[in-house]
Amino acid sequence: MGGDETMSPGTLSLVGVGPGAPDLITLRAARLIAAARLVAYPTTEKGAALARDIAAPHLAPNAEHLPIVIPMSPARAPAQAAYDAAAATLGARLAAGDDAVFLCEGDPLFYGSAMYLLARLGRAAKVEIVPGVTSLTAAAAAAARPLAARNEILKILPAPLPDATLRAELAGAPAAAIIKIGRHFDRIRALLHDTGHAASALVIEHATTPRQHVAPLAALPAGERPYFSTILCYRGAEAWR
Repeated sequence: MGGDETMSPGTLSLVGVGPGAPDLITLRAARLIAAARLVAYPTTEKGAALARDIAAPHLAPNAEHLPIVIPMSPARAPAQAAYDAAAATLGARLAAGDDAVFLCEGDPLFYGSAMYLLARLGRAAKVEIVPGVTSLTAAAAAAARPLAARNEILKILPAPLPDATLRAELAGAPAAAIIKIGRHFDRIRALLHDTGHAASALVIEHATTPRQHVAPLAALPAGERPYFSTILCYRGAEAWR
C-alpha cells in the first residue's frame, strides 16, 4: 500500500502467524519476524499473548516488544480505544523511520486484530500484509475433512450471533463453520440439532497445538468450550462424506 511522499518512511508489516503451531508460519512471515527490531502484538489484560507465543521461536533476542492490551469485553468502545492508542504509538515510530511488525493470530484479515490497525494507519504509512494459515483451514486439516465441495456454499458464522440470525443462515447451508464457540457451546449445539446439522458436526479445539482435540458434537458434555474452538457442520450430498 502507499507510494505517497507524505507517508511515514517506516513500514508496518501485518503478519499472520497461523493457528498455533510455530512451524505453520509462512517463510515470508518467519523472515520478517526474525528481522524485526520492533514487534507489536495483542495481549489480554492478564498478559496472555498467543500471537507472540506462536512467533517466539522466530523472534530476534534483541527485538523491542510492544504489547497492546485489548480489553476482553463485549462492548466495542474499550477495544477501539486500545487500537486508537496503539495506532498513535506505532504511527509515531513509523514517522520516525522505524519499521514495525504486528503479529496476528491466524490470518491478519480473517477476523484478525490487524484489520483495526490497517484501518487507522493504512493511509498514513506503508503497510505490508502477510497472509497466514487460518483457524478455519487448520480445523479442517485437524479433522481430516473437507469444508465443502464442488458448488456447495460454505458459511462461516460467529457463535455470538443471535439464534434467529444463525438459524436463518444455516437454513439453506449444506456446509458451515461456526467459530468463537466459548460460552456459546450449549446454545449452538441445540440450534444445530434444530437445523439438522448436528449429526455429522465435529468440534475442533486448539487446532495444530499440543492441546488439539477433535470430537463429534454429540460426544462432548454440556458447558463452556475453549474460545479457540470451531464446529464444522455438513449435511450435503457429496461423495466424500
